[in-house]
Amino acid sequence: MEINKVYQGDSAKLMKEIPSNFIDLTVTSPPYDNLRDYKGYSFDFETIAKELYRVTKDGGVVVWVVGDATINGSETGTSFKQALYFKEIGFNLHDTMIYAKNNPIPLTHNRYEQQFEYMFVFSKGRPTTFNPIKIPTKTFGSSNNHKSEKHYEDNHSMRKRNCEISVKGLKYLYNIWFLTVGMNDKVEHNAPFPEQLAKDHIISWSNEGDLIFDPFSGSGTTLKMAKLNKRNYLGFEIAEEYISLINKRLSQEILVGFTSDSEDES
Repeated sequence: MEINKVYQGDSAKLMKEIPSNFIDLTVTSPPYDNLRDYKGYSFDFETIAKELYRVTKDGGVVVWVVGDATINGSETGTSFKQALYFKEIGFNLHDTMIYAKNNPIPLTHNRYEQQFEYMFVFSKGRPTTFNPIKIPTKTFGSSNNHKSEKHYEDNHSMRKRNCEISVKGLKYLYNIWFLTVGMNDKVEHNAPFPEQLAKDHIISWSNEGDLIFDPFSGSGTTLKMAKLNKRNYLGFEIAEEYISLINKRLSQEILVGFTSDSEDES
C-alpha cells in the first residue's frame, strides 16, 4: 500500500493491507450514532479499533474525536463505550481532551446547549513523541515565594524550602481546545472539523517525516494538515464522491505553515 495517497473503500477491509507497526499517528473522527447521516454507510467499530492497535507503532498515538447522540432524552454513551473498548484491547487512555466549539449549533431541549466533543488520546505504550503547544503566561515576570517544611518519618529528617520562583513566559496549552467551526475553509462535507484541531494534534504527537493516518478521511483535513506540516499521510474514505474533493485539496498550492481556524471533517 502506497503512502501519500487516499484510497476509496471500507476501512475495516482496507486496514488489513497495512503492515503491522506502520502508523505513527492517527487523527480521525468517525461517524457516530445518528449525529452524522453518512450517506447510509456504517462502520465496524471493533474491527477498526483492533486494526488500529495492530498498525500503530509502539509509542504511537490515536486521536479519536467523538460525541454522543441524544435518543429518547438520554445520551447514548457511545463515546465512553468506545474509549473503554480501546483500553480493553491494549491501548492506554493517555488523555481525555475536549474539543469545545465557539459557535455550536443551537438546539431546543430542556438542558444546557451541547458545545463539545471528546478527543480521546490513546497510546500504544508510552507516547514516543510529545511536542507541547505553548501559550503565553498572563503572569509572566512575576515572582512567587515558596516556603515549606517537609518531614520524613523514616529518619525524622526535615527539608526546608525557601526560594523565589519567577513565572516563565510560556506554559503548556490546556487539554480543552476552544475552536471555531466553519468560518473559513468551506467544503462540501456534512461534518465540520477545524483544520487547527488536526494541525495541533499532528504537531503535538508526531515529527516531520512521520506517517499520519485517517481511516475516515471525509474531505481530507487530517491529510491536508499532515502534508502542510511535512508529514507523510495515508487516508481511507468509503464515500466515493469525496475522493475527488480530498485529492483537490491535497493538490492545492498552499504555503507551509498556514494556520487557519478553518473547518472540515477529519
